[in-house]
Amino acid sequence: MSISMVKALNKGLRKALADDPKVLLMGEDIGRLGGVFRVTDGLQKEFGSLRVIDTPLGEAGIVGSAIGLALRGYRPVCEIQFDGFVYPAVNQIISQLAKLRHRSGGVITLPVVIRIPFGGGIGSIEHHSESPEVYFAHTAGLKVVTCSNPQDAYDMIRQAVDDDDPVIFLEPKRHYWTKGEVTDETPTPTPFDRARVLRAGTDATLIAYGPMVPAALEAAEAAAEEGRSVEVIDLRSLSPLDLDTVRESVHRTGRALVAHEASLSHGFGAELAARIQQEEFHFLEAPVLRITGYDTPYPPSRLESDWLPGVDRILDALDHSLSY
Repeated sequence: MSISMVKALNKGLRKALADDPKVLLMGEDIGRLGGVFRVTDGLQKEFGSLRVIDTPLGEAGIVGSAIGLALRGYRPVCEIQFDGFVYPAVNQIISQLAKLRHRSGGVITLPVVIRIPFGGGIGSIEHHSESPEVYFAHTAGLKVVTCSNPQDAYDMIRQAVDDDDPVIFLEPKRHYWTKGEVTDETPTPTPFDRARVLRAGTDATLIAYGPMVPAALEAAEAAAEEGRSVEVIDLRSLSPLDLDTVRESVHRTGRALVAHEASLSHGFGAELAARIQQEEFHFLEAPVLRITGYDTPYPPSRLESDWLPGVDRILDALDHSLSY
């Protein structure tokens, strides 16, 4: 069945609610409205207002309440309407949610999922096109994952809800309406903390996640027309990081490029580049290169196509890597 990422997420959340009466959904306008992007459309009507909860406008209160509910045995799934709205809840996420399991010696579990639409590309206004992933990936105690296609959206949201650790679940909003085949019961779904090789190649490894994965695949296709073989890896999980898949690929290709929408300096690509160069140094034929957004606040929507990395910038970086 071919459905959009929005429908796949809705389907996964519906399955989670049906399977476990302790699963709750919480967020601003997620019930009667079905959420800004309609990810939770119809779920309050099906499961009631005590399980699909329209909360007040206050992200700190949403996450704080979810922590309390998790302590009482529930499995809350919070929706943050837009990436730039998560910052009022950062204290709750970093100071409490990420710490309690370690602080209690493993006695306390907090199975809280925080869903965040992230990234640009939808022509939105300020505070609606952020890439906050590195803040959470840097925080020990959180799992940080992101899907890039409808099947992964369906499988990964279900795995996130089942996980006993807090999960930051990042959804690439500009691909919400991209359609793909979704199977209800994948026989052996890839664990959500493992990367996937989406396209095999021999000349260079191109690593991306979330909103940049389609651009990475398009760039690899364009490179193939010029006789260049590019392997594309979808990281899927930023924390924990599946370095084994990355290492195996770079070991074979000898070159690595990392693409993400967030700004260059101190971004997630820097961590990945450092780890690759530390562990695969003797196999590298060129420096690890990064294709990213610029070191400025996200621009007005009329300029976002110039700010966001895309196929042309990936191919330029590939040329640079292959020139060594």
